Amino acid sequence: MRNSTPTSARNHSTVLGAVAACLLSSGLVAALAAYSRGAPRPASETPAAEATLHAAGLAASPEEGWPQWRGKFRDSISDEKGLLQEWPEGGPKLIWKVTDIGHGWSSPIITGGTIYITGDVGDDLVIFAFDLDGKPKWQARNGAAWKASYPGARACCAYSGGRLFNMNAHGRVACLEAATGKELWAVDTLARFDGRNITWALSECLLVDGTRVIVTPGGRKAMMAALDTKTGETVWASDPIPTEKGGADRAGYASPILFEYAGRRRLVNNAARHGFAVDADTGKLLWTVERITRFDAPVATPVYADGAVFFVAPDGPNGSLYRLQSQGGEERAEEAWKTPLDTLTGGVVLVGGCIYGSGYRKYKGWDCLDWKTGETKYHAGNLDSGAAVWAAGRLYILTETGTAALVKPTATGLETCGRFDFAPAAARKRDAWPHPVISGGRLYLRYHDALACYDVRGK
Repeated sequence: MRNSTPTSARNHSTVLGAVAACLLSSGLVAALAAYSRGAPRPASETPAAEATLHAAGLAASPEEGWPQWRGKFRDSISDEKGLLQEWPEGGPKLIWKVTDIGHGWSSPIITGGTIYITGDVGDDLVIFAFDLDGKPKWQARNGAAWKASYPGARACCAYSGGRLFNMNAHGRVACLEAATGKELWAVDTLARFDGRNITWALSECLLVDGTRVIVTPGGRKAMMAALDTKTGETVWASDPIPTEKGGADRAGYASPILFEYAGRRRLVNNAARHGFAVDADTGKLLWTVERITRFDAPVATPVYADGAVFFVAPDGPNGSLYRLQSQGGEERAEEAWKTPLDTLTGGVVLVGGCIYGSGYRKYKGWDCLDWKTGETKYHAGNLDSGAAVWAAGRLYILTETGTAALVKPTATGLETCGRFDFAPAAARKRDAWPHPVISGGRLYLRYHDALACYDVRGK
């Protein structure tokens, strides 16, 4: 690994490659859970001040910083204040940059003074740990690299109670001692739950719910399962989801969310051909909604607020909001509205009753949608597709062509408050898929083997 200073710096022939971004789901780890280090913490115990920007009921990690996929609430919203409202020409100050972290699209997590990130190096999936100055602390292997279509690391890590969790592209879930990288246990989830890998590899960013880590193997023995964080043993396993042709649906590329509504805690995620919900305490499959896309490639993490869930994916139903309905102890999800927005790897952000997200194939540019009605408030075409994080009244965007932008949403459009070319090489491949991360007044951006850290604190 090398530390360096800045030099300032699709062809997606199909939907396929975008999946690799776990981002993501993409795919690759989707409020990790309402957890304390012991029993799961009800979402109602989330501090009021902490929850003001976040949907009521979303479960939050009790860990500091950015301890999991898309932040403490898994909603891509940062609570940090006092950040730059405009960037100088050329972008914010680069503090450091590390290289040689391997190929891949996973985003970093930052907690307890340590940065954790994954990359495929040779034949191995490697987890790297750095201090906040970009100096290496340790590195460890989690099974084999992914060398088939769109090679590279998918899922990011999740931190809880001194332990680090990660799933590689082959479904190997590993628990490491966060301070040293020592492996404590590992489980082949595809073998345990009779699953098969998917076209562009499993990309789920794991969710920790108290003493349980949640995984979506999409097997004949379980669509979703909870593993004991200390031992890796199965706590519960949900029923598989049958398909219209018989058999069981497989995993998608997305990562789950956890929320409480009407007295019940639910885990919601995407399977290959369905959106679904599972009771977080028992593993009971609560409902499914059919969402068939051309390539069975849902990547975006679901979004929750006000008793409703939003799913989005390209080449199929695109975006839809479903309202939860209960009757006679049974629950179902009813479609309330649709949108042509066809987000793939970048996901969407819900802030102040508005969904912000970009299109992928047929729908170019960025949209602001009304959460209640689905109405397009405005469409902005001045930025390529990408991923965004909300912090201090701004959207921090990394486009798939490698441009980083600071954007202020207004009542009528998106006002650019700064931009720079973070990864010029991505413009040719359109593969800058990692999501931005904001932590401790710093912006973290990743493009394959390089991770850069920028100072975005206000003066």
